[in-house]
Amino acid sequence: MALVGLLYVGAVLFINGLLLLGAVDGRAAAPINLFVGALQVVTPTYLIFTANGDPRAILAASGLYLFGFTYLYVGINLLAALDTNGVGWFSLFVAIAALGYSYANFAILGDRPFGVIWLYWAFLWALFFLVLGLKHEWLTRYTGWVTIIQAWVTAAIPAFLLLTNLWRYQDGIAIGLAVGGVVVFGALYAFIHPRAPGAPAATPSPTAHPAAG
Repeated sequence: MALVGLLYVGAVLFINGLLLLGAVDGRAAAPINLFVGALQVVTPTYLIFTANGDPRAILAASGLYLFGFTYLYVGINLLAALDTNGVGWFSLFVAIAALGYSYANFAILGDRPFGVIWLYWAFLWALFFLVLGLKHEWLTRYTGWVTIIQAWVTAAIPAFLLLTNLWRYQDGIAIGLAVGGVVVFGALYAFIHPRAPGAPAATPSPTAHPAAG
């Protein structure tokens, strides 16, 4: 059940990445955030209630709320045209929590690929904090592309491979993700050349709301 939710996390991250790039209107992005947010609250609640007190199962399910609350928060923000700083500061909480879940996947659950994937999410939500909470708009374009890449690499593709029983060679996947993340996101940053803090930011699309997540 969690894997189905992960697949649609890929969908909402893809839309939110396009939103940050100004390709999708804010109100148009709100429904998918609300749909997936609700799914990512219902799913862990069901998994926890049916875990029979298994602490490992409860641990694995508990992290899903971080995403569910993020997407619900974003969906409401977009519809109500609220300031993004609330979502931004909540994203800082998520980024810090994601570091803990990364450790838990490595040390407790023995899931090395998702240990790395949680590090990806910590990085992404830290970017959301910088863009939405601290208003570093010069990072918006970079964050949009990182969001789109992570939509596929951390959510849609892993979910599909797990659902089809093709998720194999975990050590190789973990190493590939770790090395690939550093190389790709570093090269992307260098390619985009974000404006330095204090420089005039590009004029955002009049139809796009800056929230993401």
